[in-house]
Amino acid sequence: MFAFADRYPVAAATLAAIIVLGSAYGFQFAGYPPCEMCWWQRYPYMAAIAFGLVALLLGRAGDQRLMWLFALLFLTTSAIGAFHVGVENKWWDGPAHCSGALDLTGSVEDALAALQDAPLVRCDAAAWRLFGISMAGYNAMVGLALAFFSLRAARRKD
Repeated sequence: MFAFADRYPVAAATLAAIIVLGSAYGFQFAGYPPCEMCWWQRYPYMAAIAFGLVALLLGRAGDQRLMWLFALLFLTTSAIGAFHVGVENKWWDGPAHCSGALDLTGSVEDALAALQDAPLVRCDAAAWRLFGISMAGYNAMVGLALAFFSLRAARRKD
């Protein structure tokens, strides 16, 4: 497996992004809808898949230069995941529109409007944990590991 990743780093990174994104959609299908910050974490994987598939179609499965872009994308999703973990654990505030309590002060119409505009899934509440780590936490770790793989591939001397 590692020989494949060393020889075809773009293909390996693209496949990894497909697996991670597929897992996220699997959780969604299983009844764990994503919050807005969860969606933010998916976008770098979507971009990695798009760039990777184009590179593969162009016969660039071993292009080390593209691995710098993959590293940036995977670091981005890892950073968003780490920030999301902090929001879930109340270490810092998240975006006001997807975390925290609703402001139901004012008129009944204002309160109803606030309820209608409220997100269905809050960013500050982890829907699922394994060994005390949320999906955002696992994404932060996986994204960081993929970023290190990508950096290693980008810097590799043939």
